[in-house]
Amino acid sequence: MKPFLKWAGNKYKILDKILPLLPKGDRLIEPFVGAGAVFLNTDYKEYILADSNEDLINLYIVISKHKYDFIDFTKTLFTQENNTPEMYYKLRDEFNNTKDGYLKAALFIYLNRHAYNGLCRYNKQGKFNTPFGKYRKPYFPEKELIGFIEKINKSKTTFLCQDFEKTMMMAQKGDVVYCDPPYVPLSETANFTDYSSGGFTQKDQIRLVSISESISKKGVFVLISNHNTTFTQHYYKNASKIITFDVRRSISCNGKNRSKAPEILAVFG
Repeated sequence: MKPFLKWAGNKYKILDKILPLLPKGDRLIEPFVGAGAVFLNTDYKEYILADSNEDLINLYIVISKHKYDFIDFTKTLFTQENNTPEMYYKLRDEFNNTKDGYLKAALFIYLNRHAYNGLCRYNKQGKFNTPFGKYRKPYFPEKELIGFIEKINKSKTTFLCQDFEKTMMMAQKGDVVYCDPPYVPLSETANFTDYSSGGFTQKDQIRLVSISESISKKGVFVLISNHNTTFTQHYYKNASKIITFDVRRSISCNGKNRSKAPEILAVFG
């Protein structure tokens, strides 16, 4: 099942690598849920889905509460009249200033499908600042939204906006934790970390490994995705299993410029 959001680092295309590594269990915890590809394509009885992006978690909570009525409302934003630079920037300003969580959630989907390459980017003031994408007819992901609703209807799902450490410390023996943090950059010029306005530092990467090692000793299974670099190879050296492969990235708008990047999956536990 495809996620309804366009998302940098979306794991849908490498589920064939991830899913075989995830053991059976009653509960899956995702501290960096993002677009939720792993959640949508697994079959646990219970999920804790968290992220530091407040707008993302607000969206998921609104969908969980309002379901099909929310889809109908959001669909009204996908008109030819709204697919212009003038309307895009007007609606982007409304998104950045509204206190209405329902409207903000709908506008988040509008921005996700109309913004340049679907990037979710914020400035230092925490304002969404991705420019207009100039798509001929942005796709409204109705089928994918319905699939998301059907998924949360048949499982106990909790959405949380909080730091990954707090989420991971909720794990108990027998839980499965999948971590998809903002990736370690392959180079200094490729440091794309602003999924939320706070960014994700090298210290955060090290803290993630430390927590993973700690909770794995308590009977929690942890799987981490990241770029395969000398940094991750060094800090993941205590993993019980490591898999590396190349994956085609889709950040560039020009398909010809979408080169392959080295990926690593590290198992703790």
